[in-house]
Amino acid sequence: MSNNNTSLQNRTFDAIVIGSGISGGWAAKEFTEKGLKTLVLERGRDVKHLKDYPTTSQFPWEFPHRGQVPQEIKDANPSISRCYAYKEDAMHFFVKDNDHPYGQPKPFDWIRGYQVGGKSLMWARQTQRWSDFDFEGPARDGFATDWPIRYKDIEPWYSYVEKFVGISGNKDGIAHLPDGEFLPPMELTCVENYFKDFVKANYKDRHVIYARCAHLTQPQQVHLDQGRGQCQKRDLCQRGCPFGGYFSSNSSTLPWAEKTGNLTLRPFSVVHSIIYDEQKGKATGVRVVDTNTKEMMEYYANVIFVNAAAVNTNLILLNSTSHRFPNGLGNDSGVLGKYFAFHNYRAHISGQYEGFKDSTTDGRRPTSAYLPRFRNVMKQETDFLRGYAAGFSGGRGSHTDTNGFGKSLKDQLFNSQPDDTWYVGSHMMGETIPKEKSTVTLDSNRKDEWGIPQINVDVDYDDNDEKMIKDFFEQMTEMYTKAGFTNINTNDSKQAPGLDIHEMGGVRMGLDPKTSMLNKWNQLHACTNVFVTDGACMTSTSTQNPSLTYMALTARAVDYAVKQLKKGEI
Repeated sequence: MSNNNTSLQNRTFDAIVIGSGISGGWAAKEFTEKGLKTLVLERGRDVKHLKDYPTTSQFPWEFPHRGQVPQEIKDANPSISRCYAYKEDAMHFFVKDNDHPYGQPKPFDWIRGYQVGGKSLMWARQTQRWSDFDFEGPARDGFATDWPIRYKDIEPWYSYVEKFVGISGNKDGIAHLPDGEFLPPMELTCVENYFKDFVKANYKDRHVIYARCAHLTQPQQVHLDQGRGQCQKRDLCQRGCPFGGYFSSNSSTLPWAEKTGNLTLRPFSVVHSIIYDEQKGKATGVRVVDTNTKEMMEYYANVIFVNAAAVNTNLILLNSTSHRFPNGLGNDSGVLGKYFAFHNYRAHISGQYEGFKDSTTDGRRPTSAYLPRFRNVMKQETDFLRGYAAGFSGGRGSHTDTNGFGKSLKDQLFNSQPDDTWYVGSHMMGETIPKEKSTVTLDSNRKDEWGIPQINVDVDYDDNDEKMIKDFFEQMTEMYTKAGFTNINTNDSKQAPGLDIHEMGGVRMGLDPKTSMLNKWNQLHACTNVFVTDGACMTSTSTQNPSLTYMALTARAVDYAVKQLKKGEI
C-alpha cells in the first residue's frame, strides 16, 4: 500500500466529533459505544482527569496571591476577569482575551475553555429539564420559530443521560419543571427551608426547591464503573475534581469512550471548515489547522457532529463555503448565524433575616435553592414575553476578632463568632428572545492566527429584558418583604451579555427548512450527514440551565445518526 493510501486510511474514521466539551464528550461516548471509530477534534491542549488539575489539592496559602487574580492580568483580560469563576486557582482553564480575538460591535464577554473537556471543567453544574411550556413557548407567543420537538421526544433521553451523569435532586412534582432520575439531595439551610415553606403557604403557583446539580451524593455502580467517587463538598469545582464528584467530560464520557478502543482524540486541532463534496451531495470530512505547526490537514468520516460550543460552531459552518453553499454549510434558509441569544443574569437582590439566632451554617455545598419560572407559565400575564427563574441562598457567616497579640490572639482565631444576621440573596436567570438582528458573522478582512476569518458577535439587551428585570425586582422584593427579610437591596449589574456563559442559537432547529437550519434530529436540513447538538442548535433559551438539554439532544441524535448510517440513508 502506498504512503498516500496509508496516510488517507489513518485520517479516515466512521464519525468525527468537533469539540470535547459537554456535548462533544457525549457524542464521543455514544459513537464509540456503538462501535464506530471516532475522531474527536479539540482546538485546545490535552487535559487528563487527575493528571492535569495542578491546583486541585493546593491550600490557600500555596497560591502566590492567595487566590486573587493579579491586577495586571485583569487589566490584560477584562472580559474573562469579569467571570465569577475566574480565580487564581483556575486561570489555566480560561482562554485569555487576546488568545483568540473577536469582534463585538456591542460589548460581549465571551468566556471560553479551550482544552480537552472544554467548559465542562468550569460549569456551574446546574441541571434542570425543559418541559412543553418551554418547547411550546415560541409557538404560543409567535416569536422565533416553533421547536420541532416536544417533551415526549426528549424525555427518555433526559433519563438516559441523568442516570450516567448523576444528578442530585428532589421529586418536586412541578409541571413546568419535570422531575428526573435523582440521587439524594444535599441539605438546604434553615433559612432556605423557611423561605421554601413561606412561599408554598403564600403563593399557589410559586416554588422554592433544592437546585438540582450534577454531583454524586450517592454514587451508583455506573458511576463507580466510570472511576468516579462521592462529592466531598469541597466547593473547589473550578479546579477540576480529583474525586470525579461532579460530571465533566474529562472524568466521565471521554475516559468511557477511550475504554472502547474506538476513540482517537486529537488536541491542538483548530477546525477550519467542513468539506462538502458537490458530486456526493454530502460532507466528507473536515479541514484542520494544527495549532503548533499551522499545517492544514484533512480528516474524513461518514458523519460529522459539530459541538464546538455555540459561537465557534457558527464560525465553522459560516466558514464552510462551497459552490453549493456560498453562504455557509447548509445555509439555504439564510438564517445561519442569526437569532443568537443568551440568558439575562443582570439582576440581583439581597437582604437579611433576623431569625434562627440559634443556628448557623457549617461546611460547604456546591449548590443552593432555586425558584423555577413563575411568570407567563400558564398564560401571558405581564407586559413582557417569557419569564425568569432565580437562584436563592441563605447563609450565616462568621467573623473572627484579630485584635491582640500572642496567646490571646491565638485563642480568638480558634473562636470565631457567627454574624449577627443571616444573609439572603437571589439572582435572575431571564429568558431572552432570539432576534434576527442578533448575529454571529465573519469578518473576511480580518484573519486569526490560523487563517480563519474573525468572528463577530453582535447581541444586546432589549426592552423585553428591561421589563423583565423590573418585574424581577418587584416580585422578589414583595416576597422578601412578606417573608420578613430586611435591608433589602436590588442591583442591576449592567453586565454585558456573555457572562451567563449560556450562548445559544445561530443554527436553530425548526420544522421549516426555509426558516431553520436543523430538523428534529439536529440534522442539517440541507446536508444530512452533519449534526449540531451544542448550544448553537437551540431555537429558544427558556429559563433553565441548558447543559442537560444539550447532553440529551446529543445522545438522541447519535442514536438516530447511527441507525441512519446502518440503513445507508446518510
